[in-house]
Amino acid sequence: MRFSDLTRRITGDGAAAWQIHDRALAMREQGMDVLLLSVGDPDFDTPPAIVEAAVASLRAGDTHYSDTRGLQSLRASIARHHQARCGQPVGAGHVTVLPGAQCAVYAVAQCLLDPGDEVIVAEPMYVTYEAVFGACGAKVVPVPVSPENAFRVDPADVARLITPRTRAMLLNSPNNPSGASLPLPTWQALAHLCIDDDLWLISDEVYSDLLYEGEHISPASLPGMAERTATINSLSKSHAMTGWRVGWAICPEPLAEHLANLSLCMLFGLPDFVQRAAEVALERDLPEVAQMREEYRLRRDLVCAALANCPGLKPVRPNGGMFVMVDIRETGLGAQAFAERLLDGYGVSVLAGEAFGPSAAGHIRIGLVVGRTALSNACRNIALCAVELYKIGSN
Repeated sequence: MRFSDLTRRITGDGAAAWQIHDRALAMREQGMDVLLLSVGDPDFDTPPAIVEAAVASLRAGDTHYSDTRGLQSLRASIARHHQARCGQPVGAGHVTVLPGAQCAVYAVAQCLLDPGDEVIVAEPMYVTYEAVFGACGAKVVPVPVSPENAFRVDPADVARLITPRTRAMLLNSPNNPSGASLPLPTWQALAHLCIDDDLWLISDEVYSDLLYEGEHISPASLPGMAERTATINSLSKSHAMTGWRVGWAICPEPLAEHLANLSLCMLFGLPDFVQRAAEVALERDLPEVAQMREEYRLRRDLVCAALANCPGLKPVRPNGGMFVMVDIRETGLGAQAFAERLLDGYGVSVLAGEAFGPSAAGHIRIGLVVGRTALSNACRNIALCAVELYKIGSN
């Protein structure tokens, strides 16, 4: 039977990237001892107050259709939270609630881009971006970055890629997989490019609450950017709520109306009880959230210290996020081959950097998603794998 062209456009390297993770899961099911560091799913429980809010909402009968844009009260909470953090004046009318940041990026792309439009995306990039833009027929134009520059974007490189077909740029700060965040001067230069060339900016800020050094800049708060920026965020990483599927887009009201129409024909809203829980996550000062952030920072420091002096390995210290990229080029293996060897021989599952773009070639991504004892054991095994390869290459 025949399938649409869409099915071809939503496959690719991004979809294939998860094969090693799937294999690691299968090995676990067979009883093998495998440390899963290949997926960005927090190992923490959702804070109890959030869970209890959902339970209370269920018991109150909030199990019917909800506003397809998101509850007015939740959208107001999101707007207040965003304005308090970055100073951009927004209200509930600028917010559309969607099932996760992944869906928010997809919906925004569908409402902004036509077939043949070009969207500039800094790489290494999150593995699903390629398929998201492919779904609407747009062309991804990657911006290479340098590991030696800690994977940070150079606005001059972006400027060279702008053509008459360029419609938008997507930037993810702090970045997944690298953890690099962009400083104010970089954002100011990128904002000038957007304004001068009349471009949309899709700003993926899902790791903004997991920043350990520096200040998070939300580019929509810069002069001239509010009317051309869609800010994407969620509670998945900051509040250990990946399975709750709560995300949103903050954008100009006309775009928010288009997103609501798309939600109407595709999703028909999120469950009320999930949204009531999300309100608690945003409105309450939950100590567990700060504790999780601090634990991620400690895990980052542990990995960077454990692998810093290991032959064949060079960790790239991130200033945000929940991953550490490690340069394994001196081992003599490509990242995919290294990841396969690490899983089969040492019981540690990581993702190969090539899945995120050519700039990450020769790197592996380590997820900070297990406790420090398990993470220390994983680092020991990664080091053993690297030392063995380094010795082979030296002989």
